[in-house]
Amino acid sequence: MSGKLTVVISQAQGKHPVKRGLEESLAAALLMEPGIDLSIVPHLVDLQPGHTGRLYLEGVTGDVVVLGWLYPRAAFWLLDRIGVKGQEGTSPMHPKAEDDEDLTEEGKSELAERPPAIGPSGAIPDRVITCLDLRHKDKHEPYVEEIRRILAETRARRQSRQAQQAAGKAPVLMELGLPGNGTNGNGPIKSFSAEELLQAPPGRRWYPVIDYSRCTNCLECLDFCLFGVYGADGDGRITVENQDSCKKGCPACSRVCPHQAIMFPEYKTAAIAGAPVGAIGGLKIDLSKLFGGGVGGGGDAIALAAQERDRELVKDGREAVGLAAGIPKRQTDKAPAARDELDDLVDAIDKLDI
Repeated sequence: MSGKLTVVISQAQGKHPVKRGLEESLAAALLMEPGIDLSIVPHLVDLQPGHTGRLYLEGVTGDVVVLGWLYPRAAFWLLDRIGVKGQEGTSPMHPKAEDDEDLTEEGKSELAERPPAIGPSGAIPDRVITCLDLRHKDKHEPYVEEIRRILAETRARRQSRQAQQAAGKAPVLMELGLPGNGTNGNGPIKSFSAEELLQAPPGRRWYPVIDYSRCTNCLECLDFCLFGVYGADGDGRITVENQDSCKKGCPACSRVCPHQAIMFPEYKTAAIAGAPVGAIGGLKIDLSKLFGGGVGGGGDAIALAAQERDRELVKDGREAVGLAAGIPKRQTDKAPAARDELDDLVDAIDKLDI
């Protein structure tokens, strides 16, 4: 295994001076940290196949810390989508919310009956990928301290594994990805400097990301989307098959997912952008009401999803279909829920356009 921790800064879209300033301060500080390999890539959402930043990420072995302007859940599953796989790391900077805390009795019942999540596909390397949200702190020092903590954990885990292997008590595990000797069996691998990555800004993209730790493969997104975005792989697992067919700014499919497994990392509402399920900031709420999931009603969210879909159909010169196509069966016998404090809160957040 590599003796160092790979740290990747994923740049913000655009050239916001405050964001650029934090990225530059972080890079300058981390370059001086022993035991760290630092690289800079463009915004994760925008990395297309073949882009140097994506090729670099695909070639990294060992534990990784990715710092970017996304919720950690969204960033982790974005990386999984492009083949950068591993165990999801945790950080005290971003504690996970409890799914079942403060749910209604109906919600608790549905949670107990929920099918198991299908989980990530393929082989998962023996490594940890930790994602940190650069919106969490406005100074670079807390991130540097957290990376030092993660590096210490990485070294302790590596030493423990090596001791077990030396004692014959643990199998020797191979890391996936490109080997660190500069070859991949087909000739030399090109290495990419930070300068090269910064010189290749990709175009902006918009597409859904699936959290397979929550997805139960119900395929309701496949039924609902009429633009050919979703498909199924050879094992029948839901996939984002044609991501560039997605309509920019439209998050409708995320609202009909019964388990909040579909994220749009750049959407303005935290629940859809990948915030921990069960919390926005420090506020515990039932996020299924935002999405239109089975817990606690959500007829209004389904109607909103249908309106968003209709808007994009009309833009394409097609006919609006309203609630007549692809609406989840679990919603057909439910009346729209009465407005409550949560609805008022969400409306207020949307008006802020944050």
